[in-house]
Amino acid sequence: MEGERRASPERSSGLPAGGADGESPGGGGPLLRSRGSSALLQVDVLDLDEDEDDLEVFSKDASLMDMNSFSPMMPTSPLSMINQVKFEDEPDLKDLFITVDEPESHVTTIETFITYRIITKTSRGEFDSSDFEVRRRYQDFLWLKGKLEEAHPTLIIPPLPEKFIVRGMVERFNDDFIETRRKALQKFLNRIADHPTLTFNEDFKIFLTAQAWELSSHKKQGPGLLSKMGQTVRAVALSMRGVKSRPQQFMEMNDFIEMFSQKINLIDKISQRIYKEERDYFDEMKEYGPIHILWSASEEDLADTLSGVASCIDSCCKATEKRMSGLSEALLPVVHEYVLYSEILMGVMKRRDQIQAELDSKVEALTYKKADADLLTEEIGKLEDKVECANNALKADWERWKQNMQNDIKSAFADMAEANVHYYEQCLATWESFLMSQTDLHSEETSEDKP
Repeated sequence: MEGERRASPERSSGLPAGGADGESPGGGGPLLRSRGSSALLQVDVLDLDEDEDDLEVFSKDASLMDMNSFSPMMPTSPLSMINQVKFEDEPDLKDLFITVDEPESHVTTIETFITYRIITKTSRGEFDSSDFEVRRRYQDFLWLKGKLEEAHPTLIIPPLPEKFIVRGMVERFNDDFIETRRKALQKFLNRIADHPTLTFNEDFKIFLTAQAWELSSHKKQGPGLLSKMGQTVRAVALSMRGVKSRPQQFMEMNDFIEMFSQKINLIDKISQRIYKEERDYFDEMKEYGPIHILWSASEEDLADTLSGVASCIDSCCKATEKRMSGLSEALLPVVHEYVLYSEILMGVMKRRDQIQAELDSKVEALTYKKADADLLTEEIGKLEDKVECANNALKADWERWKQNMQNDIKSAFADMAEANVHYYEQCLATWESFLMSQTDLHSEETSEDKP
């Protein structure tokens, strides 16, 4: 848990401090706590309008509204990761800035791949310099994610974009795909940089600063293939065994994850469908402008009117294109990121259960005296501490993740709604102006016809 111990006071980025008066993540109101029980503060999450039919995918279900139902009183054990992090009321000062840009294609006799330039600027003392520039490929990001999960099994590691394509919208190495991936990789790194624990992980620092040959050398360190295979076999065995009695708060957490996964996947499908229908509408509308221009050439009496219609259609096309750009760049990536987050959360719960299952197996062995009692007692003590640290880390990160999730999705939908209102106002004003001009023209012609 090296990363947990190194978290500095300056980075109070939303983890709830232990105690009854701790602030909620992200600077929200104080958590309303009851002794020995979970927090009772209810917050609406992804609560869409109940009047819609298939778009109303998030209901006012209590299990989703009770956003802080997994925020227990933090224990004071010195082994707890939470109590090794000091929090202050001062605002968080960002001291690590990461940019991912300049994708570059590499073609070898074996493979074709893309590397990205990563620029890091920092004022942290543990870095040898304040500026770093390295190039990394997608496999390097996968390695970093794996190392973070290995070092912090019950922290919520940000998701990486899919390896090849996103929703089948673009082909591999297509310019749009590369740009989409670049943005997702930059968000991945910045979410790690903003995390109060992951940001101090040593592998993360090496990823940002080491040259290609240094990173390759560092990757070769650590457990060998046989050791990794043994860990995998043991993890599978513990997963098959399961846990006898998962604590109630983690049962509720698991239920939330399952429901959240269903809802966010449905929202993702609906958003993709809306985007596709919007594109089909845009492609069809683009054809009407030139049609009206050609029509005006053959209708002398209606030439001005038809040209005006063509101009209005052209203005609406530009507004539609701008709205589609906002949808594809603002809403769709946010929703899809949380689809990936739902898979990450399931993995975190699985790893937490594996740690508890290991403890349960030792307790069972001690009960039936299947091994040396003194040795088992010592192992059980260590595993109890490990389970406590894992549980506390997950509970704190859970609160932080929920607050970020609520803010991100709320902001994405609010921005999209504002963009839609502006779009319809703009199109309405365009057609109203045209109709007003036609009304004035008709009035002038009528007055001229009168004797």
